[in-house]
Amino acid sequence: MYKFHYRDITSRPVNIDYLEVQSYEMNMYLVFLIIGDNAGLVYHGSDKPMRFFSAGHIREAFSHCQVEKSVMKHDTPYDEMIGNPPKALQATALPFSMTLPY
Repeated sequence: MYKFHYRDITSRPVNIDYLEVQSYEMNMYLVFLIIGDNAGLVYHGSDKPMRFFSAGHIREAFSHCQVEKSVMKHDTPYDEMIGNPPKALQATALPFSMTLPY
């Protein structure tokens, strides 16, 4: 998996083929990108994926980029804990707007 470094993305406009917001509990989001032949998470530093704390934070971070497709996937560990059936193997991808509110 490729590591996209946040500092490289913010230094110039980037054409992003696919941006996936991976939503977890407690307002934690990771961003998975596909740019050309490379696919991977956005990293802050060399060893940790960058944590985003809101949808607005993500929109602002990538506002200078051209994003062809963006989605959000939500993962929760609580389904089985509350008696729901096991979750699907594949999370549903919902459309995610990259437009900043005015």
